[in-house]
Amino acid sequence: MRYQGRLQNWNDQKGFGFVAPNGGGDKAFVHIKAFERLSRRPVEGDIVTYEIARDAQGRLQANAVRFAGQAAKQESDGAPGKFGPIFAVVFCVALVAGVLMQKIPSLVAAAYVAMSVVAFFVYGKDKRAAELGDWRTEEVKLHALGLLCGWPGALFAQRVFRHKSRKREFQATFWGTVVVNIVAMLFLNSASGRAWLGL
Repeated sequence: MRYQGRLQNWNDQKGFGFVAPNGGGDKAFVHIKAFERLSRRPVEGDIVTYEIARDAQGRLQANAVRFAGQAAKQESDGAPGKFGPIFAVVFCVALVAGVLMQKIPSLVAAAYVAMSVVAFFVYGKDKRAAELGDWRTEEVKLHALGLLCGWPGALFAQRVFRHKSRKREFQATFWGTVVVNIVAMLFLNSASGRAWLGL
């Protein structure tokens, strides 16, 4: 028999929490490994359907967990997310043009390439950890990678791995780091910025 309930006390770093059945009743422990066809990271308040089982100590645990209305949500969320990679491509083209016109040092472009590669692989590793319920990369570290010139690679990783692209709080902070990085890069490559650096 399948039940429907809401995720509560969800610990995103450790990948577990509880599900409270609609209409009342005992909560059941739920681990991320119990999710079927996991298309994204669960968040607090998600409505899910599940089956009930008991562990060796007789405690309730949720099995065969699925997001309620998962297919409809995937369809509605499929279109968003294209802006990020397009923005990254436009930025990279502008960056290369700046280097060719000798407006931007080649070392700056190299920094974006190197940090983007690192960010891409770190996001991929974190996505894999999320699926397996292993230890996660802290979000502050992901944001630090974006701030330190890795955000183009992070944008592609979010699209490719479908990771962190729908978490509003994360995206708000992430785009904040993008703005800060671009503003800092433009300032440091301006006449005022170079004077400030003593160049």
